[in-house]
Amino acid sequence: MTFPGRMTEQLLPEELHHISLSFLVDHLDIRRGGVGANIAVGLGRLGLRPRLVGAAGADFSEYGAWLRANGVDTRGVLVVPELYTARFLCTTDRDHNQIASFYPGAMSRAAEIELAEVLARTGPADLVLIGPDDPAAMLRRTAECRALGIPFAADPSQQLARLTGEEINELLTGAAYLFTNAYEHKLLIQKTGLTERDILRRVGTWLTTLGPSGVRIESESGPTVDITPPRERHRADPTGVGDAFRAGFLAATVRQLPLEVSAQVGCLLATLVLEVTGTQEYTLEAEDFLGRLTEAYGPQTARQVGSHLLA
Repeated sequence: MTFPGRMTEQLLPEELHHISLSFLVDHLDIRRGGVGANIAVGLGRLGLRPRLVGAAGADFSEYGAWLRANGVDTRGVLVVPELYTARFLCTTDRDHNQIASFYPGAMSRAAEIELAEVLARTGPADLVLIGPDDPAAMLRRTAECRALGIPFAADPSQQLARLTGEEINELLTGAAYLFTNAYEHKLLIQKTGLTERDILRRVGTWLTTLGPSGVRIESESGPTVDITPPRERHRADPTGVGDAFRAGFLAATVRQLPLEVSAQVGCLLATLVLEVTGTQEYTLEAEDFLGRLTEAYGPQTARQVGSHLLA
């Protein structure tokens, strides 16, 4: 929602101990989102058949149909009929100040899902991404991957503030990939009490997104690699850019493309999201995608992606 005035002008310093305010807003936009769904849609548009595992509410029917139309297998979604799907409600003023609320809803039931049961119905998994969810569900999913011997990627992101250092350490130890942004990179170190070297001993590859500067790839066994993003045609909305990077990187990785090429695919998909308003409103045309890969990273990268990912 958009409030055309300034929220700060409505706040009375002497009355901050009890606030009762109502903002008449000009616009209401309802957009599809959710980290898991955003990543799954990106994987689907790159030609994979991702399985979404999470909990949704009685209002999931229309969204579920949209996800399936975009190549996402939703058989791993637990529908909780007495609750609504998690949602983020945000009012922004003319100075881009925000007042927001997050309603977890059915997400609080995600720990009830058994990964082994989902895979028994849908087939084996090459890799499991454990993203921000109900903390109990994230810890359970990590333990299940270890028990089942399935490679997993740790992506605690928004839940880092909620998780304890011990829980974060549990989530990342043994991960094939660890995803953070630049702020989360520092927060993770602070909360766990580990050094960067300690963390790199616990994970295969650590990928840190750096906003307009691209992404940094670190591992204990190899040199640090920085990937810059492609040139953007215009900038509309950064929401969901990190999710798109993960989708592009993981899609290429599962297709066994080199690490650097996988990061380049992730950066280009992130750029497509940056150029539209909303996290899933972008389109992906193979010819245009490969052309932009060629422009940004050279014809060899485009050939590898074209033959292994978009064919």
